[in-house]
Amino acid sequence: MRTDRLAGVLFDVDGTLVDTTYLHTVSWWEALRQTDQPVPMAMVHRSIGMGSDKLLDHLLGPERDRDADTKLRDAHDTLYAEYWERLTPLPRAADLLRACAERGLRVVLATSASEPEVGALRRALAADDVIETVTSSADAQQSKPAPDIVVAALEQSGLAAERVVFVGDSVWDVVAAGRLNIPCVGLTCGGTSRGELAGAGAVAVYDDPGALLAELADSPLARPR
Repeated sequence: MRTDRLAGVLFDVDGTLVDTTYLHTVSWWEALRQTDQPVPMAMVHRSIGMGSDKLLDHLLGPERDRDADTKLRDAHDTLYAEYWERLTPLPRAADLLRACAERGLRVVLATSASEPEVGALRRALAADDVIETVTSSADAQQSKPAPDIVVAALEQSGLAAERVVFVGDSVWDVVAAGRLNIPCVGLTCGGTSRGELAGAGAVAVYDDPGALLAELADSPLARPR
């Protein structure tokens, strides 16, 4: 058996498969505004993809008064939950997952969303028939750009880092995968530019899941590691 053959694909979900990046941006922006800690929305957007702990450090500084963190997270979660029933998959996201499965690749969702959020994301994707493993925030001690959630995805799926590719939409995805020497394919549909993703180390960049699907046969998802 060839040991360099790709065995599975790890997918980030928010902003990669489901169109949520700007919903999270608005929810964090409003939560910060409600606690009299306004931050420009562009700065918030560029932090999406981190876990809430690192995001707040990034936006407010590590020396901030952390007493309000729980209130901020709760406000964000409440605001974001209002969108759950309207979450929309990005172009051909489910088709991409099914195409990977048809190629014999194991499909893993490596997300650090909370378990209730994961449920909403899975309902939006409607591709449970081909998804083998799904992580959540409960599976990682540290959030991206730490690689903990990627490690959890590998452990739960039984896949080896040497035989997977990661697909994500943020610089933080690329960095987290890179810390385990896993190639990361970037998608710009989360609002991060092609140049930023490539500059962070993405091995290839596409507009969205549909664009990756259209070039799947020639993409890193079809090549030996």
